[in-house]
Amino acid sequence: MTLYSHRYALLRDELIRLRTEAGLTQRMLCDKIKKSQSFVSKVENGERYLDIIDFIDWTKAIKADPAVLIQRIASVKG
Repeated sequence: MTLYSHRYALLRDELIRLRTEAGLTQRMLCDKIKKSQSFVSKVENGERYLDIIDFIDWTKAIKADPAVLIQRIASVKG
């Protein structure tokens, strides 16, 4: 049994892809969102859920539209 759904795994993959495309390391992202590097690492590794406020801060920091990302994830079956 997996801890997270396929959609959540896809969300994590997209956040990692968008972060790297933005040219940001985990450390650079954590500085922008005022979180620890371990927080970013745990989210990206699936050890921690990302709440909606942190999701918005994360997408803002990587210059991604949160609505577009939500639509993309919502269109995938669980």
